[in-house]
Amino acid sequence: MTAEPVRGGGESGRELVREVLIHGPVARAELGRRLRLSPASLTRLSKPLLDSGLFVEGAVEAAGAVGRPVRPLDVRVDGHRFVGVKLTGDQAFGVLTDLRARTLASVDVDLDGRSPEEVVETLVGLVAVLFASGAGAGAWADVGAGAGASGGGGGVRAAADPSRAGSGVEAGAGAVRGAGVGGGVRAAADPSRTGSGVEAGAGAVGLAGVGVTVGGTVTGQRVVRRAPFLDWREVDLGGMLAARLGLPVVVENDVVALTEAEHWFGLGRGVDDLAVLTIGAGVGYGLVVHGRQVITPDTGLGLGGHVPLDPSGPICPEGHRGCSTAMLSTPSLCAVAAAELGRPVPYDELLALAASGDPAASGVVRTAGRSLGRLVAAVANLGMVGTVVLSGEGVGLVDVPVAAEELRAGLAADRDPEATEVRVLTGDADFAAWARGAAAVAVQSWIASLGA
Repeated sequence: MTAEPVRGGGESGRELVREVLIHGPVARAELGRRLRLSPASLTRLSKPLLDSGLFVEGAVEAAGAVGRPVRPLDVRVDGHRFVGVKLTGDQAFGVLTDLRARTLASVDVDLDGRSPEEVVETLVGLVAVLFASGAGAGAWADVGAGAGASGGGGGVRAAADPSRAGSGVEAGAGAVRGAGVGGGVRAAADPSRTGSGVEAGAGAVGLAGVGVTVGGTVTGQRVVRRAPFLDWREVDLGGMLAARLGLPVVVENDVVALTEAEHWFGLGRGVDDLAVLTIGAGVGYGLVVHGRQVITPDTGLGLGGHVPLDPSGPICPEGHRGCSTAMLSTPSLCAVAAAELGRPVPYDELLALAASGDPAASGVVRTAGRSLGRLVAAVANLGMVGTVVLSGEGVGLVDVPVAAEELRAGLAADRDPEATEVRVLTGDADFAAWARGAAAVAVQSWIASLGA
């Protein structure tokens, strides 16, 4: 199950891999300029990466009207597989990805309990399901059927490669049943991506690493110091899971990981200075300056969730009136909508009602849109960035016309009219985006290990 090692060329080789992964396919001359490498040094560093199969040469391109044709460098994205998992207080959302964190298969499962031991058992089973589902050429097994003592239910289908059972994580239904993944499991594979590059998927390629993210504070990409949704403190999740899987495991704050995914592989790819705002159960904030994310000891505390936005707004659970959490988080918006409509209102229904013109729902969504515009302006003004990516499971807010209109108005009101226009880009409104973030930090950790 473990991927074959790739030899790099020290720090320079790792930087080369990073540049090609983010910007590829890219011409050698451009790489030399970016990394300040001579043609000879670039050739020396790229040769072992080409020989190992990590790098591939693209189709011949003309180098302008004069000059020799060139072959750009790119990575072989199907040569390695990664698993990314986003943990909430009651569920785990997982994806299997390629080297650019593109989703190949996805699984979500209800947690049987919140203790570290129970969560690790769930994660082991989830990784097994994803590993099996990536074996595109393998036989399909009904993983949920007959789960026996573990209480497993029905319905999950994953491709298992029996020849690889017993290596790292035992692939197939037996391992999943033993891990206690039950009836809450839902899985989906992306058939359009099988057979590309490496035909057999994860069953043949093996997993290079696993990333797990939580809402909270993480140290050393291993220990969860604080995770309020799980009621955890000082849990060595990385160590516990790595011991069970026999694979490299990275644990990270969820917003940090999502920011890395957007910067390396998503809407912020190729942008050196940007911010990421997430809307969902809370409000998150990530900042990238000069191509690197800003990380401090306070990262993971959710400080971006308490920016003052409306002095007459509702009060958040921490007691702040009109802060970004109170004005934008999905639980707060649903609570305000319930008070306005006199009944419980799920978030998706709130957005649908607003889109259809319901006066009460439109009022709630209009206020949220204006608050989001003000928050975008504050981030752009103080972070001095020209690109803001909106993401998270609640970002569907901006698809409602009245919210989008108010977002633009709030941004314009709090932004100097002579300032550069802020590009506001909207990402995916589902938990798969969070899980891709977890896979992205696993990819980054794998690159950091090359040649080490």
